Amino acid sequence: MSADAHHGGLPGSIDATQRLLEGQGYVADRALSTVLHLALRMGRPLLLEGEAGVGKTEVAKALAAALGRRLIRLQCYEGLDLAAAVYEWNHAAQMIAIRLAEAAGESDKAAIAADVFSERYLLRRPLLEALEPQPEGPPVLLVDELDRTDEAFEAFLLEVLADHQVTIPELGTVRAPAPPIIVLTSNRTREIHDALKRRCLYHWVDYPDAAREMSILKARLPNAPARLSAEVVAFVQALRREDLFKVPGVAETLDWASALIELDAAALDPAMVGDTLGVLLKYQDDIARTDAPRIARLVEEARHAARAAE
Repeated sequence: MSADAHHGGLPGSIDATQRLLEGQGYVADRALSTVLHLALRMGRPLLLEGEAGVGKTEVAKALAAALGRRLIRLQCYEGLDLAAAVYEWNHAAQMIAIRLAEAAGESDKAAIAADVFSERYLLRRPLLEALEPQPEGPPVLLVDELDRTDEAFEAFLLEVLADHQVTIPELGTVRAPAPPIIVLTSNRTREIHDALKRRCLYHWVDYPDAAREMSILKARLPNAPARLSAEVVAFVQALRREDLFKVPGVAETLDWASALIELDAAALDPAMVGDTLGVLLKYQDDIARTDAPRIARLVEEARHAARAAE
């Protein structure tokens, strides 16, 4: 049996992992490809940290699409609890079942309780769904923006990450027949607890350098004019060095390039940059700080960098 067959069709090398992502338009650097390859081969969760918009969530999406696996996403938020993340009971259906049983003269309370707390009244949420067998193989479980939750939820996650199981008091322990591929992301608005980090492989996803951002743009927007692409990347790279509250991520680069293409731009023009700045920057203070003289300077820098790269 080949190594890939043993690992359920997972990529057999770092290069193969990198090509797998590239096939979905995701351009990963060597370090990310390496840690993702190891997470897949070792069956370990992968924790990706980095600023918003650098492509952490897209890793899980690209991986699920490339492997032909179901993507199950748990979008985290403040106050997330077990009912939303794991399971809850269909209380309305349970009440109807109890009333029907009573109307039919059923008096065995234990039997009624056993019936209403059976699986048919169970509402499965993302974490429980990810532990159940899927026809295409173990799913990719994306726990997105974990830093938005509290430490109590993190503590609960430890059972899922370490043992690939959850405990439902009325039913017992539900264990995955084959562990899901788990990707967790954090924008680092707070520190993730050490106990959770120890159970994961870790990678910091940084803003790409100019060469990789150009590769990303070409992969996602292959029909973009070459000069426009080069100047967009150079402009964004320069803009990230400015004193801004929130510098643009790769997602904003792609959105901005798409917007400029829609406006039939072949190259950057200071007036058009000013008109479309709200696609690239999402805070009014940053937009106000990027005034006409600064835009003109950045456009000139971008033109010079694009010509130098030709």
